[in-house]
Amino acid sequence: EEAMTMAQRIAIMHLGWIAQIGSPIDVYETPTSRLVCEFIGNVNLFDGEVVDDAEGHALIASPELERPIYVGHGVTTSVEDKHITYALRPEKLLVTAQQPTCEYNWSRGKVHDIAYLGGHSVFYVELPSGKIVQSFVANAERQGSRPTWDDEVFVWWEDDSGVVLRS
Repeated sequence: EEAMTMAQRIAIMHLGWIAQIGSPIDVYETPTSRLVCEFIGNVNLFDGEVVDDAEGHALIASPELERPIYVGHGVTTSVEDKHITYALRPEKLLVTAQQPTCEYNWSRGKVHDIAYLGGHSVFYVELPSGKIVQSFVANAERQGSRPTWDDEVFVWWEDDSGVVLRS
C-alpha cells in the first residue's frame, strides 16, 4: 500500500524478475498475472474455462459459481488454452437481498461473517460451492437494512469489473 500511495510507477518483482511495472492504478486494476493480482490488495479468484470467445464478449464457466461469467470483451484464447482465472476485487462485488435480473455475473450466497472497519464493512459470503468471497461495502448510512450474519443474499458484478488472467 505504501508504494501505491507514494510512487507514480511501481514494479512488482518475483524471484529477481519484474512481474509487472506500471502506475499503481494500472497494476491494481489490470494485473497481468495471478501473482501480481494477489500481491496487490484483496481479490476474489475464480478458476474457469472460456466457453464462448467472441470479439465483443466472452463467457466463462466456473465450477465455483452457479452462473456463467460474462466479460464485456473478447479474451483471445486458443483452442488448447481455455483455462483462465477470473479476478474480481472486493469493492466491485456487490451484495444485495434481491435476486439480480441479469442472466450472468451473480450467485446466491449466505453471509458467513462481517467485519466492520469504520468507513466500510467487509462481507464474507459463502457461495453454494463452499467458496467464500469478500465484498467491501461503504458504510455510507448510519443505520440501514443491511444484510447480517446467516442472511441469504446475492452477490453480483458488472461485466467490466473483473480481469481475465491466464492460469
